[in-house]
Amino acid sequence: MADESMQITIGHLYPDLLNLYGDRGNTIALAKRCEWRGIDARVVDLGAGQDVDFEDIDLFFIGGGQDFDQRTLLADLGVGVTGSKATRLQQAIERDVPVLAICGGYQILGEYYVDHEGHESAYIGALPMYTEAGDTRLIGNIVFEADAIEGAPTVVGFENHAGRTHLREGAQALGTVVKGYGNNGDDGTEGLRYRNVIATYSHGPLLPKNPCVADTLIELALQRRYPGAKLQPLDDALEEAAHDTMERRLIS
Repeated sequence: MADESMQITIGHLYPDLLNLYGDRGNTIALAKRCEWRGIDARVVDLGAGQDVDFEDIDLFFIGGGQDFDQRTLLADLGVGVTGSKATRLQQAIERDVPVLAICGGYQILGEYYVDHEGHESAYIGALPMYTEAGDTRLIGNIVFEADAIEGAPTVVGFENHAGRTHLREGAQALGTVVKGYGNNGDDGTEGLRYRNVIATYSHGPLLPKNPCVADTLIELALQRRYPGAKLQPLDDALEEAAHDTMERRLIS
């Protein structure tokens, strides 16, 4: 098992505004999979008006939401303001701090969002992509091959988004859609992998159903703080059975 002196801090950004479809379950899964290995994982909620030293965060999580109050969220992030949460988050990403970003959290890491009325909102700009609102929502279960994660696991999840996300030329998609819509319903891509950011439209929550993705994030976080750290395997028979049952059901 892991050395019990190992510890990581998980920063959950906007748990009150961005917590759709049980996305908080992702931080629960991360903490529990650490606990089972003897790793001390502390989850810190970073809601609007709350702040910590981002240098202390080993792993960020940003969930999805409804058509959230952009004015509140973007004002708190301070997009374009030196020393703001947005700036420090972008700097953390460039330092290879791992991030899991889902749906709305994925979108706000991009360059901008264009709504149904054609109004453009500048976003953080940490990821090489942008999002435009579509006329219909893309809803349903999704299966995709996560080619950008070691071992290229098959990921199952649930998506519900009106935004159509387009990756910039040369950007690496997280995976290829097998069933569902993915980034925009047209090009067959799902999510984005940039440095140690794993961004996706998959709710569910994602990690309990896809433990290999959870372990990828935990190991990335540990290796920055404890170079050479490796995770001991867990008995994931139950999780894998649930995953495989859903995958077979959706593909058939």
